[in-house]
Amino acid sequence: MSLPGSPFFTYRNGVLCVEEIPLSVLAKRFGTPLYVYSHAAISAAFREFQQTLAAHPAGANSLVCYAVKANSSLAILNFFAREGAGFDVVSGGELARVLAAGGQAQKIVFSGVGKTEAEMESALIAGILCFNLESAEELRRLNAVAERLGKIAPVSLRVNPDVDPKTHPYIATGLKTAKFGVPMQDVLPLYRLARGLPHLAVIGIDAHIGSQILETAPFDEALARLLALCAELAADGIPVRHIDLGGGFGIPYRANENAPTIREYLTPLLDRLAKEQAKGCAPRFLIVEPGRSLVGNAGALLTRVEYRKPGAEHDFLIVDAAMNDLMRPALYEAWHEIIPAREETTAEREASAKTRLCDVVGPVCESGDFLGKGRRLAAESGDLLAVLSAGAYGMAMSSHYNTRARAAEVLVSGSAAHLVRRREKVEDLWAEEEIPLF
Repeated sequence: MSLPGSPFFTYRNGVLCVEEIPLSVLAKRFGTPLYVYSHAAISAAFREFQQTLAAHPAGANSLVCYAVKANSSLAILNFFAREGAGFDVVSGGELARVLAAGGQAQKIVFSGVGKTEAEMESALIAGILCFNLESAEELRRLNAVAERLGKIAPVSLRVNPDVDPKTHPYIATGLKTAKFGVPMQDVLPLYRLARGLPHLAVIGIDAHIGSQILETAPFDEALARLLALCAELAADGIPVRHIDLGGGFGIPYRANENAPTIREYLTPLLDRLAKEQAKGCAPRFLIVEPGRSLVGNAGALLTRVEYRKPGAEHDFLIVDAAMNDLMRPALYEAWHEIIPAREETTAEREASAKTRLCDVVGPVCESGDFLGKGRRLAAESGDLLAVLSAGAYGMAMSSHYNTRARAAEVLVSGSAAHLVRRREKVEDLWAEEEIPLF
């Protein structure tokens, strides 16, 4: 069986390992539910971006800005900071996290539709690379905040190019019906407004059409529209210094599923950009904002079976992880491969093929609390399972629903395992609360 994220999560001598460590060893040492990340997998994904960009003339002057919302672990942010990456943040909290992890403010872009005055102020004081703005009101607000601080805010506009990314509707952000970005017909007037505001400096143009996109054509279509806008802006006396292509590069979630490589995603875009640069019609500085494609297949969620419960149509595997630990299946009906920590023998595989289908569910009191439906697993109480491709939008979207303490996180490098977030104690969950005395 080909596993997403292989060769960093793979069976060795019948035991599922992350790099050189059996997952069963980690579960015994740190407990379950447990998020486990492979340092080598993250490093390999980042190198693929860096090498693809550096090898192409249009990508030689570029910056990879990791999308922090995918996984905001300080350990992972610190890794990217040490590798020279930039960061794409969407809140003041993410900005503070990046700075706490050692990220450089001058390599941070601040996206998002609802930046508060306090968030703008923090970013201006830090000295970030660019604000990606999305409306006339936001332009005026940032100008006023920058004026109060005696600063000039570097800005770009996030364009909504009305391109169908062919992904789940909840993560499609480049259609005209989305809340994100500036509609094409409003782009030039808003850039003219930005040019006229004395405490804003127009430096770029930006687009992000969605997430988990498994085709290259939508990216190319969006870039073509951005480049046409660059030419219009230059003709109007508003040249931009950089073009930000956003992220959204998909990863394989299913066994034996194919997704374009980073090289296959980026090369057509770089080729198009190079042609326009040769004509003098395109910016020379490029930004990309990958998140999931850097960390998604670098992580797994370990969970232990509590009960196998027969049902009318299928069995239920009730595990100790739940929708509060991994929200994606409940939110998007997203697929994650779920496999045993011990590889089945040929005889066991044959037996599993005859086993009733089961839904892998958690203990949360919601019918939507599931990690996987219709799986062929012969697991029983006490067995350890791994939910794969959980490095992105797993821990970052976790919650305390049902007063459940969140999982611990471990980063593995070779044969070394580092606890990068301790398991919460239940008492932690109400530590900030008070009971009124009336």
